[in-house]
Amino acid sequence: MIGRITGTLIEKNPPAVLVDCNGVGYEIDVPMSTLYNLPEAGHKVTLLTHFVVREDAQLLYGFGTSAERATFRELIKISGIGPRTALAVLSGMSVTELAQAITLQEGGRLQKVPGIGKKTAERLLLELKGKLGADIGATAAAVNDDSADILRALTALGYNDKEALAALKSVPAGSSVSDGIKLALKALSK
Repeated sequence: MIGRITGTLIEKNPPAVLVDCNGVGYEIDVPMSTLYNLPEAGHKVTLLTHFVVREDAQLLYGFGTSAERATFRELIKISGIGPRTALAVLSGMSVTELAQAITLQEGGRLQKVPGIGKKTAERLLLELKGKLGADIGATAAAVNDDSADILRALTALGYNDKEALAALKSVPAGSSVSDGIKLALKALSK
């Protein structure tokens, strides 16, 4: 398996790039988030890759960060989601935005991505819950250790991720863990 490519960027033809590695040019499909962060042609680049072998083709997908590649791999595990659709999702929203949409169960945000309809969005929310949303989304929402502790306490008390994150927003920044839990529970009781 090809896990990483380092070479000279020859050309950008969205969604593909051509990278020269010691005389061999690799065509690599990348999400738009990665494409925007690449330098101009002629500069050295390093891309983390995912290699797909099909009956009729061998395809290489590239990513600027390990989080993008890990998310891509989670997406293609889902029935009915192929590499092209996974690239479209990563092109339409960042990994953090996707994780927040999954944590908050916001199918409408996913439907804004071209090629994602209502049923596909619902399947993504269902299949990725706990795999992507709870971990990355909670981390993105947690500004400091205290708010992360408050969030964990609320989920331990039986509140789902969406309720816990909504209650966390009502807690003033800088609150202690015990005060934050009290304020969050007060917000949840309304």
